[in-house]
Amino acid sequence: MGDARAVGAQIRMRLPGLTPLEGKVAADILARKDIDEATPLRSVAEGSGVSEAMVVKVAKKLGFAGFREFRQGLVDYYSSDTAALHSEIGAEDTAGQIVQKVFRTAMQALEETFAILDLEAFERAADFLHRARQRDLYGLGGSAQIARDVSHKFLRIGIRTSVFDDAHMMVMSAALLGHDDVAIAFSHSGSTTAVIEAVELARRNGARTVGVTNYADSPLARIVDVVLCSTAQNNPLLGENATARIAQLNLLDALFVAVAQRDRAAADANLSRTMRAVQAKRKL
Repeated sequence: MGDARAVGAQIRMRLPGLTPLEGKVAADILARKDIDEATPLRSVAEGSGVSEAMVVKVAKKLGFAGFREFRQGLVDYYSSDTAALHSEIGAEDTAGQIVQKVFRTAMQALEETFAILDLEAFERAADFLHRARQRDLYGLGGSAQIARDVSHKFLRIGIRTSVFDDAHMMVMSAALLGHDDVAIAFSHSGSTTAVIEAVELARRNGARTVGVTNYADSPLARIVDVVLCSTAQNNPLLGENATARIAQLNLLDALFVAVAQRDRAAADANLSRTMRAVQAKRKL
């Protein structure tokens, strides 16, 4: 992992793939800010009440060659400016401290999402959207709100999409998709059953599929053609999905621009038309 900013994100993305015991060990290690280049494997294992072999196993499942690489990655990450952005919100925080912490946590999510972005996957997603006949967007709850924001942006440049936030409507949509279509699924956890079922059906019918999620090893990420990952550090009060939405909205803004660039003349012409259409709705 060459970019220190990506270390925390890469670890968090793999946490759902760990067993409960492995997850506890990973959480114990991540909570330790005192780890340095000299911290011995035995000390880390004893701190979690597990064997040294277990710590090495967890390190490898998190994407590292072994404990030493894991330890160095954590040292580099915790000394980075990105990691320093995050701090927990306390019960006694003032309004100014709350605002600062919320904003800085969002900034961290943006920095880390940018650091882990797979540009090849990003380009493929843009190609799918640009070439598609039909573009259907799936999401529930907060993810549906992201889908609606994306749909609004694309309509401004003349690219029509349909948003589905109901389990029955999703599978009805997926049943009608074909080889010239694309389904984009939004799920922070990547394990929302209704969304996964719709994506599976869309794929069986030949449609291209894109997943937007926080976890690269999630069930959704494993079944789509292209996965775009956001990342956010969990906060007991805000929850990680609230902060991840900021990163996802920015990621999809970039995707919108990339699609528009594939036919900039048409995008500019349609943007002018839609802007004129809504101008009369504004009070002068």
